[in-house]
Amino acid sequence: MKQQATTETTLPTPDADNWIYIKGARGNNLKNIDLNIPKNQLVVVTGVSGSGKSSITMDTLYAEGQRRYVESLSSYARQFLGRMKKPEIDYIKGICPAIAIEQKVSTSNARSTVGTLTELYDYLRLFYARLGKTYSPISGQVVKKHEVADVNDYIHTFPEGTRVQLFIPLPYKYKDRLLERELSLLLQKGYTRLRNQGELMDIQDFLDSKDAILKLKIEEVPEDTLYILIDRFAVSSEEDNIRRIADSIQTSFYESEGECWVDVVGTEAMKGFNNRFELDGLSFVEPTPQLFNFNNPFGACPSCEGFSMVMGIDENKVVPNKGLSVYEGAIACWKGEKLGLWLEEVLEHAHKYDFPVHTPYQDLSKEQRNMLWKGTASFGGIHAFFKELEEKSYKVQNRVMLARYRGRTQCPTCEGSRLRKEARYIKIAGRGIHELIDEPVDELLPFFQSVDLSEFDQKVANRLIQEITSRLQFMCDLGLGYLNLNRVSATLSGGETQRINLTRLLGSNLTSSMYILDEPSVGLHPRDTDRLVKVLKSLRDLGNTVIVVEHEEDLIKNADYLIDIGPAAGIHGGEVVFAGPYADIYTDAATSLTTLYMNGTMQIPVPAFRRKSSDFIWVKGARENNLRNIDVAFPLHAMTAVSGVSGSGKTTLVKQILFPALKKELGEATPKAPGLHSAIEGPFQKIKAVEMVNQSPIGKSSRSNPVTYVKAYDAIRDLFTNQQLSKIRGFKPKHFSFNVDGGRCDACKGEGEQIIEMQFLADVRLECDVCNGKRFKPEVLEVEYKGKNIHQILEMSIDEAMEFFAGHKDIITKIKPLQDVGLGYVHLGQSSSTLSGGEAQRVKLASFLTQEHSNQHVLFIFDEPTTGLHFHDIRKLLDALNALVEKGHTVIVVEHNLEVIKSADWVIDLGPDGGKGGGSLVYQGVPEGLTQIEASYTGQYLHEKLPH
Repeated sequence: MKQQATTETTLPTPDADNWIYIKGARGNNLKNIDLNIPKNQLVVVTGVSGSGKSSITMDTLYAEGQRRYVESLSSYARQFLGRMKKPEIDYIKGICPAIAIEQKVSTSNARSTVGTLTELYDYLRLFYARLGKTYSPISGQVVKKHEVADVNDYIHTFPEGTRVQLFIPLPYKYKDRLLERELSLLLQKGYTRLRNQGELMDIQDFLDSKDAILKLKIEEVPEDTLYILIDRFAVSSEEDNIRRIADSIQTSFYESEGECWVDVVGTEAMKGFNNRFELDGLSFVEPTPQLFNFNNPFGACPSCEGFSMVMGIDENKVVPNKGLSVYEGAIACWKGEKLGLWLEEVLEHAHKYDFPVHTPYQDLSKEQRNMLWKGTASFGGIHAFFKELEEKSYKVQNRVMLARYRGRTQCPTCEGSRLRKEARYIKIAGRGIHELIDEPVDELLPFFQSVDLSEFDQKVANRLIQEITSRLQFMCDLGLGYLNLNRVSATLSGGETQRINLTRLLGSNLTSSMYILDEPSVGLHPRDTDRLVKVLKSLRDLGNTVIVVEHEEDLIKNADYLIDIGPAAGIHGGEVVFAGPYADIYTDAATSLTTLYMNGTMQIPVPAFRRKSSDFIWVKGARENNLRNIDVAFPLHAMTAVSGVSGSGKTTLVKQILFPALKKELGEATPKAPGLHSAIEGPFQKIKAVEMVNQSPIGKSSRSNPVTYVKAYDAIRDLFTNQQLSKIRGFKPKHFSFNVDGGRCDACKGEGEQIIEMQFLADVRLECDVCNGKRFKPEVLEVEYKGKNIHQILEMSIDEAMEFFAGHKDIITKIKPLQDVGLGYVHLGQSSSTLSGGEAQRVKLASFLTQEHSNQHVLFIFDEPTTGLHFHDIRKLLDALNALVEKGHTVIVVEHNLEVIKSADWVIDLGPDGGKGGGSLVYQGVPEGLTQIEASYTGQYLHEKLPH
């Protein structure tokens, strides 16, 4: 079934059980299209960037599904959502409950982790609260508290008729009370006998004896001297006797605040029982789910309040060069005649503790580092050194020293676990919850698959283990096995966040729903795409409709039904150019850009030649995170692709070592110290600057947009200021700005929309009802240029603006690069908050293309720039990247896309696997050579893209 965009289309007879029917969709750039989507199938929606894919999926399908859900709520709930905008359609029939998983950068909440996002941590908390055993840090013994049944069972181990006496120690609750007064009160309660140094006597006789001990305060009475008799009886199996014994035991625990002593007549010593949760003189907290909750004050570490990081002494500043040993001066603060005495003390006594003073700091074990930081009985550690400085902080030089080495560092109290110490005493199979959350998921899964539990514990935990293992398995299937549950979600990429959200939804086992996913393959190596396809198909097989907005070739090939929106972007898109089973792309009727690339009619050509460079930047001995002491070469004046499976060490090598190390060599400030490496070498004098072009938003506020970022808006404001009506009314450039008061709407402050905070759902953005979304005051909007006011200019796409401002070179030269990098469909005034990570990255690339770097060699680093790009857009991107190289710059791209890798001059492949299985240099050289490396997963897939 092929579908073309028409204004009048007769749809088939509605069959809501098998199809979703959309009639007259015209939101954004959609051109009144009709579309039929089969239910319970894997549907891939594709097309060039800006063609209208998100408009039909998110702004139409999902928006209508959400709106219908809201209409099903109570009238109280609906009062907050009464102004939700209805999608611009005639009607939709057959729609299912909609769930959208968008591709957006993770929350900036420092408390949010992979474990909380996947809900795995909630199950772990319950698992440890139910089955965890508390171990004393002193003796290592299991902490138990005795119940009435424990004492009863002990008593009934003796033969029938055995005489037993129950005692409690003298209550020490009221320490200032005289012993005489305490015994008198006990006598009034009905307790008549006590045991004094092994002898049983009446309390009244003891009081009449006028013993000197009676005038002592209770706190002065020696312990284990006086015991109060609670009851005495003979062991019997009769029910009334058993009930009486239990009552007496309960009374003992109550009166003594937790203690009960059993004296079996004829035995030498009494046996003590305690129903307080304590051991070795320490009191412990009983396991509850709240005890393991670092978002709750009860469970959070009191020092870092559950954040895992505190302002303290930064290890990277104290030991800037971890390749040095303690003897060679690794501890930067222990230098000079006076401060060096701390080092001399360590060197003098190190042999007593087998501490290796000649071993590089980076090779010290965790125990040896702890010894150096915490000190021993013979020498003070680094913590003691800084504590002494704090005590003498009245001296200026000490305050300067403290400030020099202070930074954001791991909390020393909880060691990054976020939990109070009592939670870390609780273990299952010898492992604490803080240890499990630091394990990679692919290593954590085997633990739960084979955890050794008793038969009773197995019954209790059966359902929990099922939920935990299924979610861990989903994460491994989605290529996230290298992550650990303690990883802060703000450090995840958009693709990783999306796949984690998918894990959570898969765990809920929903059926008869419509899942809409926005590029779930982002950041995924081709090796792992097959796993993602299996997961999506399993979601479909549960009876769900899975709609995926995607450009990944393998995902498109596995689609049951393919929808291509186009034919081009922006005003030239918004039509259905192909819709049908995937197999139909090989027919003559398939003429869309996607189908032409998929069936081989069009393709991105392999470069005719590879640039060769004689200058290299060498990173030597890279060993941060999982990197295995590798030496890597980055050629200058060339395009280098850094490839490898997810978690292989690409980001660590480029972002954490190369980028900060280069900035440091060039004398620029770095936000963090470079990761562990031996050296960085090369002709640094030939590099003038280093730029990291990542996918972070292009501005700090929603008012930031492409036209302001590339510095074109100043010229547009000047143009409007020079219009005759502006001169008459005295308008200045500020009147055409939505960032300052003057001409902007006072109600929405130039935003064009107002945010309604929801009490139970996500915030709703509604069009400002004063300016109707036009951002400016009516008198400012009356100023026009070529029949367009400032609002209409901001609503133009880049492509439209190129034609509109054809005679203004100062505007054209700044916005043309946006068109060159494939962003011609983006509106000039589009809020930065609505741009995807890939779009934001390409806006930054365009801004660099507009800058004149006269004879200045800049090294550019791009992090997955193909995010959100169609095959046709990748072709444009490659032209832009090559344009940078031709201008004399260097481009380094961290990328999984095979089209980019095959077009690079130099490839650095890391792996072979992710996590602990990665970190090795598999290959570096021209792309053709990578296909010969059997250990390289990238090479195996790249082989199909290069001529044989």
